[in-house]
Amino acid sequence: MTGTDFTTATTATSVSGSVFIPSPATAYQGDIARYWDHEARPVNLRLGDVDGLYHHHYGIGDVDHAALGDTSDSAYEKRLIAELHRLESAQAEVLLDNLGAIGSEDTLVDAGCGRGGSMVMAHQRFGCKVEGVTLSAKQAEFGNQRAAELGIQDHVRARVCNMLRTPFETGSAAASWNNESSMYVDLDDLFAEHSRVLRVGGRYVTITGCWNPRYGQPSKWVSQINAHFECNIHSRREYLKAMADNRLVPQAVIDLTPETLPYWELRATSSLVTGIEEAFINSYRDGSFQYVLIAADRI
Repeated sequence: MTGTDFTTATTATSVSGSVFIPSPATAYQGDIARYWDHEARPVNLRLGDVDGLYHHHYGIGDVDHAALGDTSDSAYEKRLIAELHRLESAQAEVLLDNLGAIGSEDTLVDAGCGRGGSMVMAHQRFGCKVEGVTLSAKQAEFGNQRAAELGIQDHVRARVCNMLRTPFETGSAAASWNNESSMYVDLDDLFAEHSRVLRVGGRYVTITGCWNPRYGQPSKWVSQINAHFECNIHSRREYLKAMADNRLVPQAVIDLTPETLPYWELRATSSLVTGIEEAFINSYRDGSFQYVLIAADRI
């Protein structure tokens, strides 16, 4: 969850001489940048330590209870962390599955790239170039350092810049995505930029939590999630309307809510709890919140 609108015309500063930080266009953007610059939750870092893929999203799929073993075993918590990480990498694989046919000469854009785990996975799968944007200079620096360690810095790059006014050329991307980062921005502005960057026929994918219009209004659980992450969760209806208004035609809308509940129920039993697990579990169970994948083609 690390993308929103930074101005590109004002004074910039740098971190360690490598990451340039545009000045925020609004106070809110500055707050979000500070939030993610200082974020260092074990639930993100310890899971990434399992295999060097550092994600900032949640997981999907059935829990492998056989792999977890006995809860009384001294190694149980280590296996639980590995299982949570397996589920979050499985989520990224599903996103990549929905990008369509990608060649090694293509460019992909990760809007809200966090520490870069999904970018690394995309390059490893397709052999292509992957550009990421984030508000957090610390995350961008972390992601770029990780790419250098893997020897893929010429193909995978994170930068601190404007998700809504990116420096990428019009029609230059074969595919782009937001993985749990669209709740920080206005959807019309976001999809207008994705539509500009994508080539005609290019694919956009988002995986996101959204409140269910059939519930009536955002529930108290959704409000707690908003407050916890300092974001503004949209409804599924808002996503579909904003896509239609910006030449993005949905090809698939997949409800991943049943697939993500096992991740949350397992995480709630771990040492990595952050206090927000109850809100996710209860909102998914009562139907007020949904976890969805939407894949749309640029026309």
